[in-house]
Amino acid sequence: MITLTLVGIGAGNPQHLTLQAIKALNAADVILIPRKGPGKDDLASLRRKICAQVLQTPGSELREFDLPVRDPATPDYRRRVEDWHDTIADVWLREITAALPGGGTVAFLVWGDPSLYDSTLRIAERLKGRMPMEVRVIPGITAMQALTAGHAIPLNTVGAPFIVTTGRKLRESGWPEGADTIIVMLDSGGAFEALLPHGIDIWWSAYAGMETEIRISGPLADVRDTILARRAEARASHGWIMDIYLMRKR
Repeated sequence: MITLTLVGIGAGNPQHLTLQAIKALNAADVILIPRKGPGKDDLASLRRKICAQVLQTPGSELREFDLPVRDPATPDYRRRVEDWHDTIADVWLREITAALPGGGTVAFLVWGDPSLYDSTLRIAERLKGRMPMEVRVIPGITAMQALTAGHAIPLNTVGAPFIVTTGRKLRESGWPEGADTIIVMLDSGGAFEALLPHGIDIWWSAYAGMETEIRISGPLADVRDTILARRAEARASHGWIMDIYLMRKR
């Protein structure tokens, strides 16, 4: 039997780890650390840094592996993602079987929380039918929380709902109905340009919660060009970027 523990590690600040997360990491026989390729070494390095700070069990093995990339040749977005998840599940199966042939506990560090716009739980579900496995989830601080804490703003207005969406959906469908506040994640860059900016305020953060965090806020019409420029600079400097923003209608 394999116990797969998905540990939410927050938005990039090692201090985001909960006591429950630290306990789970120390209980693991193996901790899997994915490598996302050239230019994204910071992500694996931060996972190593977190483990170095919190691990008290000398027997915990850190096992690194390369993540496959999505096939850009598949035109259908959902099919492309499903095929990618299948391939990642194959890699996980190989690494877990090699590391723990007799069973045990394996931990996987997940950015933010495993439940919010993250595919780790879906990949883990693919493994359940291929090996005896129990999946445990340790919740983590989300990028939404890091964003609103950094800007010191509430997530919603009084008594009102908010909607969490993606940059892709914002481009396709515009402002979602039913909320005066939206949170946009997984934006490849500048999806807010699809909106008429007047009457909308934005709070944008890149690398939310990390030492390199960048924050910009103000009326969308006034700051959107600044955000796009700073985003491009940060991506070029780091080789990757994670950003998130909240927009609110006045």
